[in-house]
Amino acid sequence: MRALHDPRTRPMNKPRPADATLYPTPADIENARARHAQRAEALRLRLGGVTKVIGGALLLALTLRSLVFEPFTITSPSMQPGLLVGDYLFVAKWPYGYSRYSLPLALPLFEGRIPAGRMAKRGDVVVFKATADNRTDFIKRVIGLPGDSVAVTHGQLVLNGVAVPRVAEPASATQHRFRETLAGRSYVVTHSAADTPLDDFGPVVVPPDHYFMLGDNRDNSADSRLALIDGGVGMVPAGNLVGRADRVFFSVDAAKLRQSPVHWGAAIRTDRIGAQF
Repeated sequence: MRALHDPRTRPMNKPRPADATLYPTPADIENARARHAQRAEALRLRLGGVTKVIGGALLLALTLRSLVFEPFTITSPSMQPGLLVGDYLFVAKWPYGYSRYSLPLALPLFEGRIPAGRMAKRGDVVVFKATADNRTDFIKRVIGLPGDSVAVTHGQLVLNGVAVPRVAEPASATQHRFRETLAGRSYVVTHSAADTPLDDFGPVVVPPDHYFMLGDNRDNSADSRLALIDGGVGMVPAGNLVGRADRVFFSVDAAKLRQSPVHWGAAIRTDRIGAQF
């Protein structure tokens, strides 16, 4: 049963006086302003905290990228078979010290390398800035140090008048493969089965503070055998070194990604992850 309202049990609302105002009082306005200020301050503190976290993360990432490791991806076959197109690798920044190219945007804050005297070694795989524009990244193998004499005779690398040891590996109809050993480091290089102009070069002497670079894919590499005007990299200044290739952290076959989605799983080359140089 619904209870009926008995006006005697509850006082009736008194009518608003005719002169009562509909506008907030000064106290109401002040209270509203105080509440708004509190909300604004709370929002400012939250945004400030988020900004600090994001700023700290960006600063840490920038520091790691400048001083420790920088990621790169392989976009050309010039270092095959050791490096494949689609490899993603970390490049260590500290082994040769730091230059302007260690910094974002290659800011010209200083010249040379800090600390001085840290040199690349024969056989190192390094990333460097092309001297043609000081922007484009190249990756090659260090062959000649300052003062070295470098030549190539019928595809055979000759360093300081001595042929660099190599052993033939199984070849195909279009490509020869050799396991080359330089300064105690062994790696596979490839040559076209047909003679090419790059099979004979030099000898040349590497000037001070420069390096002679070669790609492992010897007949498909624009390297120190070609001058800048011919599309190569020439002798590479020591100051242009970015860092030493350390290891592959991811690898993908882009050709398989362009196929049906059923092939996407096979596009990830898990066997290459962790490969070192």
